[in-house]
Amino acid sequence: MAAMLDVVPNFRTLSGSSSSLSPLTFRRWAIRQSPPLSARFRQRKPKGRCRVTMEQEAVQGASAVYAKDMERLSAKESLLLAFKDSGGFEALVSGKINDEQRIDVNERITGLERLNPTPRPTMSPFLEGRWSFQWFGASSPGLSAAKILFERFPPSLANLLALDVQIKDNYSKATATLKFLSSIDSKVTLTSKITVEGPARMREEYVEGIIDIPTVSEGVIPEQLKGAFGQASETLQQLPAPIKEAVSNGVKIPLGGTYQRLFMISYLDEEILIIRDSAGVPDVLTRLDTPVVVEPVTEYES
Repeated sequence: MAAMLDVVPNFRTLSGSSSSLSPLTFRRWAIRQSPPLSARFRQRKPKGRCRVTMEQEAVQGASAVYAKDMERLSAKESLLLAFKDSGGFEALVSGKINDEQRIDVNERITGLERLNPTPRPTMSPFLEGRWSFQWFGASSPGLSAAKILFERFPPSLANLLALDVQIKDNYSKATATLKFLSSIDSKVTLTSKITVEGPARMREEYVEGIIDIPTVSEGVIPEQLKGAFGQASETLQQLPAPIKEAVSNGVKIPLGGTYQRLFMISYLDEEILIIRDSAGVPDVLTRLDTPVVVEPVTEYES
């Protein structure tokens, strides 16, 4: 109280003139010393200016987010266009892409990675689902398998039509769709266990491979092969039921402990996945199924 009275010297003078000060006199003195209503109203104006500033910052923040989203969308379209210009999946697996096309695609890959919207991709629900390989690196297992296929079989005899992967519950199933003689379809499925080792790093270990029994389109079989195909079909039907069932489900090859690799996820959103192996070689995949809808988290209100 003493400190308050020191701030108001007029009150010291007033109180010193009399030994007692009535409450009414003090109230009149306090009213004269307080600022008018107009001055007090002017003192509140900075609050309004702060509110306007906050609103402006919010608008600017939203504009920045929108601009970044548009930049990322443009980078994605540019990358997909580079795939198309280079000849697409068929040109990639057949080795028909030249160095200029390859460096152009790699440049666009690094440009998109810079705009990665997912800081912890290994924990993201977007990771699970069905993905299709659009690009392999020079030392990618997918491209190595394709090269072996085309070295042994000319394109007129064998084609790698697609390479897809299903990621779910810490397992991945990579499926290569093959066509032989333009009439025989077959699939090779490789099951791997994937383990999270960091926000962006994972370990992949092969578990087993399954080679499906080829399916043949009878309408496109050459006349000289139809007799052999009929005999093979009859022989398969005469096999004992357990063997026939095992064969119909494909030939399983155990691969536990035979191969493993480390890779990191450098980009992930609801449409595109980019991974790099320990040598930094990129693989680019696009989503085949509908992405998971991530519901916004709302605070609990009691």
